[in-house]
Amino acid sequence: MLKELTVGKKIDFGEVVLSEQEIIDFAKLFDPLDFHTDKELAKTTIFKGLIASGPHLFNVFYQRKWIPLFGKSVICGMSVSNWKFIKPVYANRKTSCIITVLDMKQDKDIGGTAIEWLYEFKNEKGDMVQILQMQVMHKL
Repeated sequence: MLKELTVGKKIDFGEVVLSEQEIIDFAKLFDPLDFHTDKELAKTTIFKGLIASGPHLFNVFYQRKWIPLFGKSVICGMSVSNWKFIKPVYANRKTSCIITVLDMKQDKDIGGTAIEWLYEFKNEKGDMVQILQMQVMHKL
């Protein structure tokens, strides 16, 4: 798959639906704030309900989609930048992910190619809920 990549290439990672229990379980481990872990307390916040932790979406798509496609080619991660949490992600609603190759730069000294990935997450209405860039050094 890596050989087929070009700047501007888009890959559709499909959709996920995070259950209430998945949101709570992830948050208890990584982001134990009430609006991620307590359904009743979450209703009293500006979100009016339980929402996923910011990194949860990325983590799901990264593990389920990105790693199976590109994980064996990774030399090292280089950066995560411009991570924006635009709208909340609620339980039991579809969220989609499309990644785009923003840039590719070969580094012959390392024997790899630095790829700048753009992740775009949208809700079932098509509204952007989250966006981030990730740069990874891949084997040539």
